[in-house]
Amino acid sequence: MKLIIGADHAGYKLKEIIKAHLQEKGYDIDDIGTFSEESVDYPDFAEKVASEVAGGRAELGILVCGTGIGVSIAANKISGIRAANCSTIFEARMARAHNNANVICVGSRVVGDAHAIAIVETFLTEKFEGGRHRRRLDKISEIERKWF
Repeated sequence: MKLIIGADHAGYKLKEIIKAHLQEKGYDIDDIGTFSEESVDYPDFAEKVASEVAGGRAELGILVCGTGIGVSIAANKISGIRAANCSTIFEARMARAHNNANVICVGSRVVGDAHAIAIVETFLTEKFEGGRHRRRLDKISEIERKWF
């Protein structure tokens, strides 16, 4: 599975931890930065990750900032992106199973390292259930076509 990961300065350390863990598990990961704790603007990284997923160059995306909120808002501005800010394993499971989210956002100031890894792993392994959820996603797509 091809993944893309990005973070702002607040999420840099956690991004590196998540990336190393996933690489050990054999995931193919494209890291678009940031590559230090020097202050940067999170929308730049959210746009890069989301555009790669929307364009089909990555199957799923991972974004990290201080809370996960900013990157999720920015990523969701890209047509075709369903970015979910998750701070629990349950949220990550539902983001994939019910919402077929394609980008997970995590807050480095909200969850610890081990918990963040568990959240991301859940997101990556959960499958979309389809059924009644497909109808709801179709409605979301209709809204997207209307407003974007």
